[in-house]
Amino acid sequence: MVGEEMIEAVREGGLLPVGTPVVAMVSGGRDSACLIDLLALLLGPEAVRGLHVNYRLRDGSDQDEACCEQLCEKAGVRLEVERPRRPEGPGNLQAWARDARYAAAARLALPDQALIATGHTADDQVETILYRLASSPSRRALLGMRPHDGSLVRPLLGFTREETTAYCEERGLRWRDDPSNDGLGYARNRVRHRLLPALAEIHPAAARNVLRTAALLRDEAEVLDALVEAELDGANGSRGTISLDRLTELPGAIRRLVVQRLADRAAGRPVPGAANHADEVATLRRTGTTMLDLGGGVRAVVERGILHAER
Repeated sequence: MVGEEMIEAVREGGLLPVGTPVVAMVSGGRDSACLIDLLALLLGPEAVRGLHVNYRLRDGSDQDEACCEQLCEKAGVRLEVERPRRPEGPGNLQAWARDARYAAAARLALPDQALIATGHTADDQVETILYRLASSPSRRALLGMRPHDGSLVRPLLGFTREETTAYCEERGLRWRDDPSNDGLGYARNRVRHRLLPALAEIHPAAARNVLRTAALLRDEAEVLDALVEAELDGANGSRGTISLDRLTELPGAIRRLVVQRLADRAAGRPVPGAANHADEVATLRRTGTTMLDLGGGVRAVVERGILHAER
């Protein structure tokens, strides 16, 4: 049966240790319906809390909330609902909604040190990789979303949307489709409805090949990350610093990764494009104190030949 196979696969994946509390994001769509039901069966409903964020941005948002209530009630899971107020003035609405959603999840998860689970699937992974590659080409774009990223886990990342649909049908779960996902106003929707079908025409295994490539690159990235950590925290570095002489000696690829890691650490988040300044950083003056803007509100600072990054 589909449901039993998915539950067993998630259990074997090791993302959800027994006894660990989980806050599950629930939108009312088929993927989140699958997620909340699967988590309740796998961990027990008492270990799971659902979170729905009602942005009240479109008609039907209250029906989405009611659907989430029914899903959580069926699973025996307590549901928390957030209704953030939309900020006034111009701005990226999608970014605001995403930030509001994850901030609410973090508040719920903090007291119990709970994990935060999302319903991202393999289809979302392909769309994310292609969108990031088109909009901000970088090594990070090709790596895609990680199954485990800090306190965030994505238990369904190995399953397709077709499989989560089959799970919901097998379990008798009702979901709601967001009509905004059908339009072409958002770039992500154009990737889904135009780019992916075009790639499938070129090769029927295009989506699977994207996923396989990303998986291989993530494995290789672990090796590169270990090399970077050795430079910053090993004999040549000290708690996130490195001598400028050593940075200059490194191969260009490792040099870029070191600068990127320093910037990300300083900001507490990814700083897009910081690695592009690696060669400039390597030419900074060794004497006194010199600085270079790395973007994202972070700068490289060299003090008496030692490099670090700061806000």
